[in-house]
Amino acid sequence: MGVDNVDVEACSRRGIVVANAPYGNVVSAAEHTVGMLLALVRRIPEAHTRLKHLEWNRSLYGSELARKTVGVVGLGKVGSRVAARLRAFETTVLVHDPYIPERRARDLGARLTDFDTLLRESDVVTFHVPLTPETANMVTATELARMKRGVRIVNCARGGIVHEGDLLAALESGQVAGAAIDVWSEEPPTGEVVTALVRHPQVVVTPHLGANSSEAQVNVAVDVARQLVAFRDGGLVEYAVNIPVGDPALVGELRPFVVLAERLGRFIVQLDPENVAKVEVTVAGAVAERDPELLARAVLAGLLDPVTAEHVNLVNARLVASDRGIEVTVAKEEETSGYKSLLTVAVEARGGRKVLAGTVFDGQPRIVRMRDLKIEFTPEGYILVLAYEDRPGVVGSIGTLLGRRNVNIAAMHVGRRVKRGRAIVVLILDEDLTPDQLTEVTATIGADFARLIRLP
Repeated sequence: MGVDNVDVEACSRRGIVVANAPYGNVVSAAEHTVGMLLALVRRIPEAHTRLKHLEWNRSLYGSELARKTVGVVGLGKVGSRVAARLRAFETTVLVHDPYIPERRARDLGARLTDFDTLLRESDVVTFHVPLTPETANMVTATELARMKRGVRIVNCARGGIVHEGDLLAALESGQVAGAAIDVWSEEPPTGEVVTALVRHPQVVVTPHLGANSSEAQVNVAVDVARQLVAFRDGGLVEYAVNIPVGDPALVGELRPFVVLAERLGRFIVQLDPENVAKVEVTVAGAVAERDPELLARAVLAGLLDPVTAEHVNLVNARLVASDRGIEVTVAKEEETSGYKSLLTVAVEARGGRKVLAGTVFDGQPRIVRMRDLKIEFTPEGYILVLAYEDRPGVVGSIGTLLGRRNVNIAAMHVGRRVKRGRAIVVLILDEDLTPDQLTEVTATIGADFARLIRLP
């Protein structure tokens, strides 16, 4: 799935297609996870080692999975298969994944919940998320302390998701009863903390073997071969990570709107990332006469690429959306609200319906509507979005606070329907904000909504 060891940008500049095989080993990874969990709770490795040394010891007592609550963090290709298999053990399955609709969890017999609830209620927590800036060290001493005493941790996803030093300390204190780990922040492990975790008697370990089944290797090889044949014959390279679909000339002609569509997707997923169930893409005006499907794929690529392990682009965007249970509709309209062309994206998620619209001026993408308010700005860089009841002094307070933090405001845009009514302010910043700074801004002005959007 990963292309971490390939310079995709350099390949793209040279016209080299980069492809992967993201589906061939998912069953293998899911089965390995369940196998590691069973080995952990039934103490199989310890019993195996003792008997190999001809020590007949029947006093090793494990635990059953039946009637336990298992928390699955991430319901993608592997996580969904793990959840389905765990149901067969008569477990209660909780799921946390802010990027899938609730019906996806229900279809698997699981209950979608927030991260904190999953940590508090689960007897076992297993992780199936990509390693991103958002998921790196998503479980530290703070999160481990919120779990049940005696919880068990399984990580067969990526090293670095669970802080290894904090996990080691929790094992020593008894807060965590055991762990099953296939992936490491150092591979092979060399550091003092990681090697201590590997050697810990309450930890079941394997050397990143999740995808290592003979069937998975055949599946991956066949997928790769099929794509090579498709490339040779001029067909669609199904899992390409760096090429578009459709007529290259048309893509070039629509490029400013493709860029706009991708940025609308990236913007809206950061604006409200919770459990997207449906995406509606509406094109109006001159651009509607070209290729609405291409623009819809660009929206999906922008929305899904930041939150999935695989690279999402114009080739595979529909496939990835379908795999995650997201409904996608594409429509044309005549009404353009006074613009020559207009692209509108509406997302239905747990937090309600969010709407974002944009157009292109002089070749540059512009957002022209948020929710039901007209507001115009260029979607790039660090964008602070705040919503509050408009009153004198708010803008000055924001400027003063950011100034004290050495954060420069490059531009400011305000949208509102009536004087001193509800307003949305968009601040284009030259510098990033820390979570603490964002919290401080929110509290200072009494904002009921605050997001920092990061766009290339």
